[in-house]
Amino acid sequence: MIDVELSVPEIHCDHCKASIESAVGEVPGVGKVDVAVGERSVSVNYDGEDGTYTGIVEAIHDQGYTVAS
Repeated sequence: MIDVELSVPEIHCDHCKASIESAVGEVPGVGKVDVAVGERSVSVNYDGEDGTYTGIVEAIHDQGYTVAS
């Protein structure tokens, strides 16, 4: 399993947190998701597959947020 922290500048409330955690949590291969509103970041533990990482980013985008580089 791999841990990654993604910067998502648009996170600003508990609705953002719930929306992202729910969407990313449904991506196959994801073990744990934690959104830190104050830090505007998403921490994800996943299986390490390239497709899983892509799915995580797409799930965040599908909720209307941008993953910063």
